[in-house]
Amino acid sequence: MTYTINPDRNKPWNGLPELPIDESYYQTVPILKQLGNTKAALARLQGRSVVIPNQGLLINSISLQEAKASSAIENIFTTDDELYKAYSDAYKDNLTGSAKEVLNYREALWEGYEYLQENLEFTIPYFEKIYQIITGYNDGVRSPVAQIYIKEGGTGPNAGNAIYTPPRGVGIVNKKLENLIEFLNDDEKFKIDPLLKMAISHFQFEAIHPFRDGNGRTGRVFNIHYLTNKGLLDYPILYLSRYILENKNDYYTGLSAVTQCGSWESWLFFMLKAVEVTSNSTYDKINDIMKAKDAMLEYIQTETKFIKPEILVNALFTQPFTRVKHLENDYAENTARNYLDQLSTIGILEKRLVSGSAYYLNLELHRILAD
Repeated sequence: MTYTINPDRNKPWNGLPELPIDESYYQTVPILKQLGNTKAALARLQGRSVVIPNQGLLINSISLQEAKASSAIENIFTTDDELYKAYSDAYKDNLTGSAKEVLNYREALWEGYEYLQENLEFTIPYFEKIYQIITGYNDGVRSPVAQIYIKEGGTGPNAGNAIYTPPRGVGIVNKKLENLIEFLNDDEKFKIDPLLKMAISHFQFEAIHPFRDGNGRTGRVFNIHYLTNKGLLDYPILYLSRYILENKNDYYTGLSAVTQCGSWESWLFFMLKAVEVTSNSTYDKINDIMKAKDAMLEYIQTETKFIKPEILVNALFTQPFTRVKHLENDYAENTARNYLDQLSTIGILEKRLVSGSAYYLNLELHRILAD
């Protein structure tokens, strides 16, 4: 079956084919071989993550890195220090600029995850919720009259020209979203491996482009939520956006190849490879974090007289920057400050004074996350 491609990138692609796509596009030897490798890598990550006693070690730090990378794909940049400091202060509502946008993304990861835990299925309100958290806007699916174009970036001769125009018109976007949602939720009618279904659906969401902004970030949040919704991951800890950021041109070329050439195989291979590589790197990162945590705990237990060392170390590995107030439920203020200062003196932490407030950076955790 021939896939109906986009005939004119300057006109709304109202002929975007509904799902499912024909199985000939994914029942190929290269795709099936890569699918096996991807499933094995993801299963190994899932098996490793579920045995970690403190999921906060992963949930906070790795999801922040995912948020940072996904935002960078959209040219929203922030430094690790800015991001971690903002998160440790927990005052997102008073933030502006890129750090706030990154923390919005992280919030969308968790709000959407909790939504699906309660509601179980994908819905238009789910996608609108993610979009609203990411962008800070209050509207939903874009108006039929919204003149949305995807334009060539940069400063070259084609800069500013339309490279894709998503569907537009009364009821058209909602109809295509409803088809996508049925495809996502009905595993009896659409019996496709969930990893393939995720990759197909990600393209379809980006092609529908249902919102006036934030579609790329919303689609990447959806990727992780789909994996948790189908039980392939317990928590949204897959650091998928880093691979996309490092292969940004291939990502956008793959999307365009489907619209212009019907080249599903190259797109599906890219997404499956992204999950495989990311699963392996996240698995290694988890192991590195746990080794660093165990080494710090052993040192504190043998070389100091700190009370409740396990609680202290867990707090230090929940986020890269720790403040005295983060320990106030378990230690007196002076005790917490004394412990953090001692660990700074011997080089395990780095004390930084910002506007008169002390922040203690876990140097090993910071190094692992930045690698």
